[in-house]
Amino acid sequence: MSTSTGRTPDAATPPAGADRTSPASTPPPSAEGSGAMTHRQTLEALSGMLLAMFTAFLSSTIVSNALPTIIVDLDGTQNQYTWIVTATLLASTATTPIWGKLSDLVSKKLLVQLAIGIFTIGSIGAGFAHSVEVLIAWRVLQGLGLGGLQALIMIVVAAMISPRERGRYTGPIAGVMSVAPVAGPLIGGLIVDTDWLGWRWCFWVGAPLAVVSLVLVQRTLNLPVVKRPVHIDYLGAALIAGGVSDLLIWITLGGNRFAWGSPTSLWLAALGVALLAAAVVVESRVKEPIIPLRLFRDRTTTLATIGSISVGVALFGSAVFLGQYFQIARGYTPTAAGLLTLPMIIGSTLSSIASGQLITRFGRWKGFLVAGSVLMVVGFGLLATTDHDTDMVLIGAYLLLLGVGMGMTMQNTVLAVQNSVAVRDLGAATSTVTFFRSLGGTAGVSVLGAVLATHVADLIARGLATAGIPVPGDAAAGGVGIGSLDRLPAPVAEIVRSSYGDATALVFLIAAVLSVVTVVTVALIREVPLRTGVGDEPPAGARTAAR
Repeated sequence: MSTSTGRTPDAATPPAGADRTSPASTPPPSAEGSGAMTHRQTLEALSGMLLAMFTAFLSSTIVSNALPTIIVDLDGTQNQYTWIVTATLLASTATTPIWGKLSDLVSKKLLVQLAIGIFTIGSIGAGFAHSVEVLIAWRVLQGLGLGGLQALIMIVVAAMISPRERGRYTGPIAGVMSVAPVAGPLIGGLIVDTDWLGWRWCFWVGAPLAVVSLVLVQRTLNLPVVKRPVHIDYLGAALIAGGVSDLLIWITLGGNRFAWGSPTSLWLAALGVALLAAAVVVESRVKEPIIPLRLFRDRTTTLATIGSISVGVALFGSAVFLGQYFQIARGYTPTAAGLLTLPMIIGSTLSSIASGQLITRFGRWKGFLVAGSVLMVVGFGLLATTDHDTDMVLIGAYLLLLGVGMGMTMQNTVLAVQNSVAVRDLGAATSTVTFFRSLGGTAGVSVLGAVLATHVADLIARGLATAGIPVPGDAAAGGVGIGSLDRLPAPVAEIVRSSYGDATALVFLIAAVLSVVTVVTVALIREVPLRTGVGDEPPAGARTAAR
């Protein structure tokens, strides 16, 4: 808790909409934000935050449909294809809990502005890259800013709006969270197909949006900061970031750059586990841990954290591999590939808005989580039945189901956690769920990308052998693929395209299996009534029920 003592008479007044009969309705001095913002002020503050959120989420997937063009232009490989996406997700994942903890200690507004600035610099640099290696390096810097934005924005929203009233604002919030990640491929496709722009504008287009959001945040976001001693756990932050990064690099390169059982593989795995074990020891002893281990005593937080992993796979993996499927396997242009994801965008947006409004009206949220997670399994399962010539109408219907499930699951998982933890842990708890969702997306893109590359290489080699075409020596290693597709003879190119189409089904099958984890975890969460005040602590009975 905060070390500040005493409070002003105004601070003792329950925030508007709070339960005045509850002794827990008085916000503690450590709570940033008094809940006194009017509806108009909240909307104005949200405008800058949502623009920043849109820009951040857009950057994660806008390159999806541009990647084939980027790889060909920069003479890259299939493995580098995955790393252009993974580099950003890796950096954002490793730093998300650090940003979240800092938000409990220092000004949220300042941190948001810092994250926007870092993200903008990374975006501009990525657009000027002239090699895949340099592009990946700038994408890492983008990821540092992205990690702050995706955690801080939800934390600030929680500081301004009570859990029960958040449904009033679910439309714009959920719309951005749902539309930006899947609209990214569409916008990226349009940019690539526009002759006077080119793929570099996939990175530059976010810079002016980020600058505008920075100005809006400065003018409209006014959260009072309660001064208190700050204790930043630098050692814990370094150990968490190092351990997560090490294991994700191991997952990405294992079976590709080195054998799983090789000394290099075993050394990387052991190092990652050792770093995270040391982080647990440090976090259990320091005064202000980056991830307070007490959070996992709360049943809702623990279960939601586990379930968020497969949600991350759905959020990032589907966008990345769908763009590749539509372009490589089906021969659509980048723009058309983006348009073909519209069913998922529409389903996700409508379901998130509808579920948010119903949650605010009735105060019940678990049913939407369960239904959404089940629809995710169904959507991925149906996509796992597709191949290189599946009817596009069927694929659109499958994507619609997946989008509906994503819309009901993403936002409401965070809501359930924010409603169950103490106000002092709001930032850490929110960033923890976001961290594991991002971790799921990062590991998912890495692992699924490796699985896809291996399966594609096998199918290509098998297809060439069946057609009586000599198999190139690098076919098994993925040398025949995206980067050389436009230079291949027509019969070989057709085999490569069909191999990509058939192999993508395996990616969605794995995603469907992982989504079952989300169904189980959300089914085990106990529903706790939504709090009505911004600074309210969960009532003792509710906090006990959540365990």
